[in-house]
Amino acid sequence: MRLTSRMDSIQAVEQTKDDLAELYRIHAPRLRALAYLLTGNPSDAEELVQEAFARVVGRFLHIRRRSSVGACLRRALVNLHTSRLRRLRLERRHLTELKAQPSPVSTIPDIEGTDELVSALLRVPPRQRAAVVLRYGDDMSEEQVATPCAVREPQPRT
Repeated sequence: MRLTSRMDSIQAVEQTKDDLAELYRIHAPRLRALAYLLTGNPSDAEELVQEAFARVVGRFLHIRRRSSVGACLRRALVNLHTSRLRRLRLERRHLTELKAQPSPVSTIPDIEGTDELVSALLRVPPRQRAAVVLRYGDDMSEEQVATPCAVREPQPRT
């Protein structure tokens, strides 16, 4: 009994695959034309058609009338296109907001002789290099520099 039910299941799956292939062959050209008219781009149109089929295939076994599959596919295609437009509109709005914000200051100052400065700093021991960079590059006071570098502040000579 198990072998028979398994064979029936395999035949049902094969029949479903054949039905889906037939549906794609029948409906894809019209859907592709509709999608092209909506998007104006052949690759976007093809992507919409495939995505619409993927959505409807999940409900294929639950569709009562096979004649309504075309309508389901068209509805899915239009809904996907509308969702895509909303997403693009949101992305454009976000990009516009980003462009309106002031750009961050460059992390590498545009100083003439930067290469010489960097090579000179590389010859200094790491702790001294950090102190020099913090003091003059980041414009910190000697007290502020001493804290992150864990160094005592220099005492005035008497």
